[in-house]
Amino acid sequence: MAEVPQWWMKGDWFDVCRCDIPCPCEFAQPPTDNHCEGVLAYHIREGEYGNVRLDDLSVIGVGVFDGNIWAGEAQLTLGLFIDERADERQREALQMVFSGQAGGFMATFAALVGEVRGIEYVPITFDVADDLAYWRAEIPGKVTAAAEALSGPTTPPGTRVQLHNPPGSETGPGQIATWGRATDNLVDAHGFQWNWAGKSSKHIPFDWTGPD
Repeated sequence: MAEVPQWWMKGDWFDVCRCDIPCPCEFAQPPTDNHCEGVLAYHIREGEYGNVRLDDLSVIGVGVFDGNIWAGEAQLTLGLFIDERADERQREALQMVFSGQAGGFMATFAALVGEVRGIEYVPITFDVADDLAYWRAEIPGKVTAAAEALSGPTTPPGTRVQLHNPPGSETGPGQIATWGRATDNLVDAHGFQWNWAGKSSKHIPFDWTGPD
């Protein structure tokens, strides 16, 4: 395997899942009913793998697991989608990073994956409101994932319900999770089918470097 160059990327991650609000996995606890079905959506605002720019590219995973994944009780069965706009060098870089082979936080996360059902190159749309009022992503005919920021009778207008330093952060230590309610969680891809609108969602930024 070729030597892994220095790389970095910053962007937005969110999920929509079948857990009740708030998703227990973010607290490093077992998922609701001990079973998770969800979408993991990543958008790279800016990044570089060696001399390959990765700006404005997206990656989406759909997966399931049973048990507390953070306690080593479970492994994720995953199907992966990569932005079809990525050229050959960008696709190779994204596969290296998101498989964990390029080091960084995703090397830790990849250890939680037991099976990858495949990788497809597809059109992905991704949108996150500047004020985190909503976030959404779509792969036509395969995945629709969207959420609105969680609010309630005692939430001050325009503020967000957030968790600092979550113990089960999917993007690494020291991040801030913004809670939402899924408006869409529809999947028909990689052998998975579900529709879990109304359940939990959260947005977390990521800021990764590698290969260290």
